[in-house]
Amino acid sequence: MQSILRQALKLALASALLAAPAFSAPQSQDPPPPAQDPSKTPPPATQPQQTQQQKDTSSQPVQQQETVNPKNSKEDVEAIGNRNVGKGVNLFSLEREIGLGKQLAQEVERSSKLIDDPVVTEYVNRVGQNLVRNSDARVPFTIKVIDSDEVNAFALPGGFFYVNSGLILRAQEESELAGVMAHEISHVTARHGTKNATKGELMQLATIPLMILGPAGWAGYGIYQGLNLAIPITFLKFSRDAEREADFLGLQYMYKTGYDPNAYVTFFERIQADEKRRPGTIPKVFSTHPPTPERIEAAQKEIARILPARQEYIVTTSEFDTVKARLRNIMFSRKASDYCPGTR
Repeated sequence: MQSILRQALKLALASALLAAPAFSAPQSQDPPPPAQDPSKTPPPATQPQQTQQQKDTSSQPVQQQETVNPKNSKEDVEAIGNRNVGKGVNLFSLEREIGLGKQLAQEVERSSKLIDDPVVTEYVNRVGQNLVRNSDARVPFTIKVIDSDEVNAFALPGGFFYVNSGLILRAQEESELAGVMAHEISHVTARHGTKNATKGELMQLATIPLMILGPAGWAGYGIYQGLNLAIPITFLKFSRDAEREADFLGLQYMYKTGYDPNAYVTFFERIQADEKRRPGTIPKVFSTHPPTPERIEAAQKEIARILPARQEYIVTTSEFDTVKARLRNIMFSRKASDYCPGTR
């Protein structure tokens, strides 16, 4: 009994340490100076990917510096892949994390309908794997598309990543899709899901001696075991600090891959406008995210502060437009079939 109490006290101390604030992306105090609207330079039609100078959007692109001075490796895009992202107290080894993610993925796929069109799935997987190669990922990624109108994407521990068809259709350019995917990849590289689970396990283990010594005695331990049923939500619902870190890392990953980081801002501006027009548009899973205006402002500051200016970015591709049109036809056919079951 004494050994159990000593172990529980140690776990309680560890859980107290976990209560410290999570990493929050550093922000500069001064807002970036207003950017000039650059002229567009259309790429040659023969190139497989279209590149152009920064695009004209509803808000002016953030003016970036020619050179930046990162304060640490987390701010250095050239150090991506060779830095210790995801460090911290974590009871899950990478192997256990992958195994856990695989189990959760099986539950997702049992309760969801996947898009199985090979053109759509191959394209989305390729965009995602390109981002993964330019990230701090330490696990392989499996990327699939869910048949759902909801504008959303989520990544489970261990690299099991799902993109809703609604997100693809809502994005106007490949860079916007890439920005959201980069954000979700960041949750995996920062190991937010298993860090949440670790905190939950430590907090629950720390209550064992109270249950044993309380009126319920050993019967209280059965209550503790039952609490495990609520843990899976920790793999999808993150703190605001975790969301800020995923924004911070995601901007770097899409920039490193060659995409225009301003697309991340324009996408959230559109989501913000949608939410104002039709409250409830943003999925409930986003309820713990920082307010959209705050995320926009933080992203603009980080683009100006840590991402060196480039002459050209990947904004979109003709393949994105082709895949989006193909997916739209798939969704239309599915809805028509649901409305008229006898149709083919």
